[in-house]
Amino acid sequence: MQQHPTIPDPIAIPGGKKVYFASDNHLGAPNSRESLVRERRFVAWLDSIREDAAAIFLLGDLFDFWFEYKRVVPKGFTRTLGALASLTDQGIPVIYFVGNHDLWMDGYFEEELNIPVYHKPRVFEIGGKRFFIGHGDGLGPGDKGFKRMKKVFTNPVAQWAFRWLHPDLGVRMAQYFSVKNKMISGEEDVRFLGEDREWLVQYARRKLTEAHFDYFVFGHRHLPLDIKLTDSSRYVNLGDWISHYSYGVFDGETLKLEYYRQ
Repeated sequence: MQQHPTIPDPIAIPGGKKVYFASDNHLGAPNSRESLVRERRFVAWLDSIREDAAAIFLLGDLFDFWFEYKRVVPKGFTRTLGALASLTDQGIPVIYFVGNHDLWMDGYFEEELNIPVYHKPRVFEIGGKRFFIGHGDGLGPGDKGFKRMKKVFTNPVAQWAFRWLHPDLGVRMAQYFSVKNKMISGEEDVRFLGEDREWLVQYARRKLTEAHFDYFVFGHRHLPLDIKLTDSSRYVNLGDWISHYSYGVFDGETLKLEYYRQ
């Protein structure tokens, strides 16, 4: 059983520090050349927050495709992986939630980068506030295409069979379908449906009937959204690092959406 590196729970925010949230980079898509431009921008952002980051949450789909064979991981992304290793070596906690494009993580981030990886949403107390955090795929009503896909891709038999493909074939095939298949990439879903039709908003409101959360923080939708659920609870979607270059910043008092413009 893979052991997670120790993450303080609750997470304190020292004076002058902040907690950062980002999601949905889809590195590798639509091709290496265009991905590299976005990757350099993301690494520059990581470097810019190094001095005041109390913790960094990455909420999935950092890669457009990621699959860990026993001794092989996908080629590329060395700038991002190196930047993350540098942050954790410095003592800055980085916490990762898998998305629907990179749900096949199985120890590499923990062993090589000292980054805990979570496959389901999790509750964190950060600076005295209760956060419900996850990628967001497959939650609430709707999102049926992703739910069908996830059942197949998380099936142990399907994963076992895929491992028998040579990595050159398996990774190339998966990357092709990840970019080309609209059901997987979710290109048709990147539009605001209105609060009453946003299924993650519906999910958050239902969770509030069970317990109080100050913030629900998700990715997956590729839309920067900040929606008031009650007088003391908000739903925040982080957007993406494809079109918006948006991220969340929590200073111990308020969670805000910001945009990296450099």
